[in-house]
Amino acid sequence: MLNKDNSWYLIEDVNELDSPALVIYPQRVTHNIRTAIAMTGDVNKLRPHIKTNKSPDAIQLLKEAGITKFKCASIAEAELLGICEAKDVLLAYQPIGPKIKRFASVIKKYPLTKYACLIDNIAAAREAAKLFAAEGLVVPVYIDVNVGQNRTGIEAGTATVELYTVAAALNGIIPIGLHAYDGHLNDSDFTIRKQKCDACFSSVLQMQNEITEKGFAEPMIIAGGSPSFSVHCKRENIECSPGTFIYWDKCYSDLCPEQNFLTAALVITRVISLPTRTTLCIDLGHKSIAAENEINKRVYFLNAPELKATKQSEEHLVVEAGEHHPYKIGDILYALPQHICPTVALYERAYTVTDHHITGEWMNTARDRKINI
Repeated sequence: MLNKDNSWYLIEDVNELDSPALVIYPQRVTHNIRTAIAMTGDVNKLRPHIKTNKSPDAIQLLKEAGITKFKCASIAEAELLGICEAKDVLLAYQPIGPKIKRFASVIKKYPLTKYACLIDNIAAAREAAKLFAAEGLVVPVYIDVNVGQNRTGIEAGTATVELYTVAAALNGIIPIGLHAYDGHLNDSDFTIRKQKCDACFSSVLQMQNEITEKGFAEPMIIAGGSPSFSVHCKRENIECSPGTFIYWDKCYSDLCPEQNFLTAALVITRVISLPTRTTLCIDLGHKSIAAENEINKRVYFLNAPELKATKQSEEHLVVEAGEHHPYKIGDILYALPQHICPTVALYERAYTVTDHHITGEWMNTARDRKINI
């Protein structure tokens, strides 16, 4: 069922589901967790990002597999991990303004969890340190190093070492490591992707050496996302933080065939109209599936691969089916998202499917901006 059966996704009682509906296949999730651990060879090298799943049920499966360290991107995700009693959590975000106070509140409310966050500039570090100190906290921080994505992070070099040194002198925070996210590495050729990944990582190692030469303890390194996981998982003395692996999606299935993960999350949708003799309209609008990609790269239908999306609005997706197509009103389509992470965030719950039957629900608790704090 997990690998070769092309009908793995079919749900015998699918007519009990209203659509659109997010469905999760826990058996395949378990396979993906085991695969990630096997790729690293050491469960302690894994720090999975929960931005994809946002679910206490998924977190529990990760914990049951022996994973104790996690990464997250929002205060709600950080709080969810505290609720789940995760041992070690990195907020992979630089808290600014009200987020600093909220993060401090999370740290104090969930003392069983060791929390850390990112910094990438001196002004933000000082602001966070001042508030944390006022709350009686000393929060571990990682320097976010820009290795080429040019989204966040400080440029590797003198500025990184200076930031580490300044942070070490502030009350309220203590620098313990370097964080390097290389999400811009999306070459389909693995050899090229590895070469670029190694080049990016070399700058991080240089910063680690320079900081150590200043007399500090050797900084820990947290590196990579999903596309570079194949490379970073082989390195010694670093932590890897993939997130999408737990559910996988069409994008990474195509981009990273060297990774033996299985798609484990789909969206169930229905044909609701036949507007012309060659087109179908299905209930899969912007509100139901990630729509940041161009129209023809948002979804792939496992049981109707010939369908091509042509137009989408909030509640509807129009697809071209061709002349004399067999589709009729009410037909079920199994939609594989191009990007699963923001798709999950559109749903408050997912329905679990085991052995072709609906078995329960997983709440996507951290899709909200706020849980309690």
